[in-house]
Amino acid sequence: MFLTRHQFPNGPRWARDGRQLPLGFSLADMLELPRSIAIDYVSILPTGATAESPLLAPIEPIQEVWAAGVTYQRSLEGRMEESHGDDIYERIYHAERPEVFFKAVGWRVAGNHQPVRVRPDSDWNVPEPELVLVFNRDLEIIGYCVGNDVSSRSIEGQNPLYLPQAKIFDGCCALGPGIMLADGDSLRDVPIQMRIMRGGATIYQDSISTAAMKRSFGDLLSTLGGDLAFPVGGFLMTGTGLVPQDAFTLQPGDEVEISAGELTMRNPVRG
Repeated sequence: MFLTRHQFPNGPRWARDGRQLPLGFSLADMLELPRSIAIDYVSILPTGATAESPLLAPIEPIQEVWAAGVTYQRSLEGRMEESHGDDIYERIYHAERPEVFFKAVGWRVAGNHQPVRVRPDSDWNVPEPELVLVFNRDLEIIGYCVGNDVSSRSIEGQNPLYLPQAKIFDGCCALGPGIMLADGDSLRDVPIQMRIMRGGATIYQDSISTAAMKRSFGDLLSTLGGDLAFPVGGFLMTGTGLVPQDAFTLQPGDEVEISAGELTMRNPVRG
């Protein structure tokens, strides 16, 4: 099953497999339920007309997006390059405790075809394509979506304590196009691809699989939820394994296309 959130004249509304769900349906309410009950619940809801309205990010305003860092070897290499060889990232990569950090609250998140943004006070900005776990209040994986963790490499590279400024700003996070319901076992080897276009031409393209992750989804979720409650569920970006070459920086007017499994999201870039 595939859940999408749409903008209607009377406000946002969810759809299942392209058809409108009842007005009262809420993802937050669904994620308060155990996984088995939640899946059954959404599967039996009646549907209406085809949902043809524009897509919104598949997250509700009160829900949170968190992120995990340095979960792929290439991410480790990129972080060490931007920090001029500082071994803090190598120690994180091999440490028992993974890196997790806050990324965005739901009302700040862009959806498919909505713009992401680069910071004007940074001269080195990159998209970070990620598989994003959607989890319930019990930290059970309900499904996944595509994520773009837009980041300032120059700000983070100056000092690791600048991580919040490098990661959290207007237009820094996109999720989409919707939520594909799935369990964690089915997500162990999901292909992730990214293509960046500028002036109609592809200037970067690469792919990786979640099979290359250093950390398991269970480790990331247990660390995140060990001392934090998520009563209405949440979203966890699982890290990136695709890092463009050092000379690359996003520019206003670029377009970023990210695919994870069956899902693809595109976002224009603005300044």
